[in-house]
Amino acid sequence: MFENLQDRLGSILNGLTGRGALSESDVSAALREVRRALLEADVALDVVRAFTDRVREKAVGAEILKSIKPGQMVVKIVHDELIEMLGGEGVGVDLHAAAPVVIMMVGLQGSGKTTTTAKIAKRLTDREKKKVLMASLDTRRPAAQEQLRQLGVQTNVDTLPVIAGQSPTDIAARAVQAAKLGGHDVVILDTAGRTHIDEPLMVEMADIKKKSNPHEILLVADSLTGQDAVNLARSFDERVGITGLVLTRMDGDGRGGAALSMRAVTGKPIKLIGVGERMGELEEFHPRRIADRILGMGDIVSLVERAAENIDAEKAAAMAAKMAKGKFDLNDLADQLRQMQKMGGMGGIMSMMPGMAGMKDKMASAGLNDSLFGRQLAIISSMTKAERANPDMLKHSRKKRIAAGSGTDASDINKLLKMHRQMADMMKMMGGKGKGGLMKQMMGGLAGKMGLGGLGGGMPDLSNIDPKQLEALQKQAEAAGLGKPGGGLPGLGGGGLPGLGGAKLPGLGGGFPGLPGLPKKK
Repeated sequence: MFENLQDRLGSILNGLTGRGALSESDVSAALREVRRALLEADVALDVVRAFTDRVREKAVGAEILKSIKPGQMVVKIVHDELIEMLGGEGVGVDLHAAAPVVIMMVGLQGSGKTTTTAKIAKRLTDREKKKVLMASLDTRRPAAQEQLRQLGVQTNVDTLPVIAGQSPTDIAARAVQAAKLGGHDVVILDTAGRTHIDEPLMVEMADIKKKSNPHEILLVADSLTGQDAVNLARSFDERVGITGLVLTRMDGDGRGGAALSMRAVTGKPIKLIGVGERMGELEEFHPRRIADRILGMGDIVSLVERAAENIDAEKAAAMAAKMAKGKFDLNDLADQLRQMQKMGGMGGIMSMMPGMAGMKDKMASAGLNDSLFGRQLAIISSMTKAERANPDMLKHSRKKRIAAGSGTDASDINKLLKMHRQMADMMKMMGGKGKGGLMKQMMGGLAGKMGLGGLGGGMPDLSNIDPKQLEALQKQAEAAGLGKPGGGLPGLGGGGLPGLGGAKLPGLGGGFPGLPGLPKKK
């Protein structure tokens, strides 16, 4: 979403940090570029003016000009103001009211209200252990009520039975009553939308609000609509009074201006963001983390949270035990590839790694993208159980059969086998004797630098880390140099991924182990 803005701001601010001292004209020239970058990213003009004025006010002063590294101070000021523009602290969905808490979803047609309703219901059910009832008030769009019912079945959340001919206000009243009788904690009302804002829509929204007395009114807006999303938020807030925003399609390739403008213009917090099509792909909006991503500082905390949600602890333990014995077959490789896909693929992980955002293009040009994972999984799936467990069996005739079954060719299979061989060799090194194995030494060093102490008992259990611990982890990571642009990972010489400009890890040759186009092992 913020890639273009990230690249532009990154190059502008890097130009500042390389200088010994900054004059007022240096700061003004940089802020002109920042203003242009924000306007190109579709941020509202008045928001951009206010932002650059505040940065200039803080950046042009004797205190900073006498600083040792004034450029870094300007980066910090831009970072702080970006957080302020996005809302300061993250605000979640408020459930502090008498049950059933009514949440009303509003927005234009096609913004993703129905899907977002189901995502929020699933999130509240799984994370907060709430009993949720969903009700569709959309009597105009064909099959809208059936769509919500199907999503309810998919997410295992209750939906209000449909009674033909009822008006939206009657359905809202019946939903609240049914939630009271059914002992539900939360009732989510999915209202109708239009392709544009009109008077009948606003009257209907006001009537539903009067009838159901919602505790939260969430405006669902498509983040790809740019400037118009700000006008939409303003109109809904004036007529209905929204309490928060949910931005959908934040995984798209839009310029991100809506996200940066809406909070500043409406004064309403962005509470949730949709980051994918799947039901679990809804995240809380954390201004600090988004600002970190925009300025290329990575987002370690979100990466840890995503890993905690997606990584199966039992599988991970079994994998660690196999690695300790130096065993690593093609089933294990397939598991690793699937885990990376679940965590957002190569691009999703790289965007959250400190100082790694600029590496994505280099990796894509080398052919290291998510379609590569798909091809490799197709090849492994086309093998027999025995072949996956013992790749040495794969001779010419077997490779021919696998290539036909997976829609690839022999060269793709050879690349995969080479990658597996190099990873297996690395696993043997990591599981080897002497000082507890290479992996343990590396992880121990990383943990020590992040203030987590030695890893005698392994990495901390991510699934049990509470948000306060995660925030502390983020601060420790920043203190260790993980949160600074270009800071890299501790122990890697500050150069990002091994083989891509920084120090290399032993056994990795260059880049990822064994991926196509890498130097041969010696």
